[in-house]
Amino acid sequence: MSNDGSDTGGKLCSVDFEIFGHVQGVCFRMYAEDEGHRLGLCGWVKNTSRGTVVGQVQGPPEKVKEMRVWLSKKGSPGSRITRAVFSNERDIPKLEISGFRTRR
Repeated sequence: MSNDGSDTGGKLCSVDFEIFGHVQGVCFRMYAEDEGHRLGLCGWVKNTSRGTVVGQVQGPPEKVKEMRVWLSKKGSPGSRITRAVFSNERDIPKLEISGFRTRR
């Protein structure tokens, strides 16, 4: 429990994402997985046949928000993100995914 009011009170949320731009062949998935682990989030990430990267992130709302910023603005060093679409954002009673990994 923190003293600065940032405690989530056990709240969790989930959000799906799709990232557009030059995001394949630039280790985007590996860096996303690392960032998810760093933030203590659960989720997954994978390439699509459309040249985008999709996935889902679950965890405390403030950490999910940090991941959304990373996905939409930073990405991997070689990536060029042109657009990030977030959908199906919802509160969840408990994590539905364990760990953070790349899917094939």
